[in-house]
Amino acid sequence: MTRDALAASVDAMRAAGIEGPRLDAELLLAEATGWDRAHLAANPEAEIPPPAARRFGEMVRRRLRREPVAYILGHRGFRQIDLAVDPRVLIPRPETELLVELALELQPGSVLDLGTGSGAIALAIATELPGCEVVATDVSAAALEVAGANAARLGLAGRVRFLAGSLPPGERFDLVLANLPYVAEVDWPSLQPEVTEWEPRGALLAGPDGLDVLRATIPALSDVTPVVGLEVGEGQAGAVVDLLREAGFSTVETRVDLAGIERVVVGQP
Repeated sequence: MTRDALAASVDAMRAAGIEGPRLDAELLLAEATGWDRAHLAANPEAEIPPPAARRFGEMVRRRLRREPVAYILGHRGFRQIDLAVDPRVLIPRPETELLVELALELQPGSVLDLGTGSGAIALAIATELPGCEVVATDVSAAALEVAGANAARLGLAGRVRFLAGSLPPGERFDLVLANLPYVAEVDWPSLQPEVTEWEPRGALLAGPDGLDVLRATIPALSDVTPVVGLEVGEGQAGAVVDLLREAGFSTVETRVDLAGIERVVVGQP
């Protein structure tokens, strides 16, 4: 029954060192059965149909190998949209919503999403700012496949222009947003296996201090946009503020995420 299946899976996940095993188990069982979590809670003695039980068992085995829940489910919610995700792209994080909030605040006519990955930022802006011209780039062809498929599934294929590479030559935008790699090599061994063993390494690592990609990108941004918003790692905001000032952005501020970490650096004229 539902109660027993959840209890057994929670115990197994906890023994494997997985954080938040109850939530993970409920999400996986809801996906396997087609029942929502409210139904699971209200019907703890419900019998799980055999096909759903087999599917749930396989999902739990994948989770015990530390595969992220989002990859097992095949999707992840981000603001108002639901995105297909797999190991070709990073799993969208709540802190990245700060970049979308910056766009909503500034109401730009055009936005470049630099390093789009699953398309989270670009597609959220296309949804919430219907009058905005949105361009999204990525150096990963595999990531662009995922982002393009997400755009098509969400009915936004005509709203976002996807390009291979980084900064489109000869184009200017009202706002550039970027969640580029910023994990320092020294921090890699301390990250959870869900990150190091499953998410795309090239979308995360950025040299000894995590700033290699930003150092290479920031000097060119003033030729592309008057305003930029960059997601950064914990403890990196001060260095990125200096990089933006050196690049000609005279007004620079930081914004904190829900954990109180300086997570976004904004540069303006």
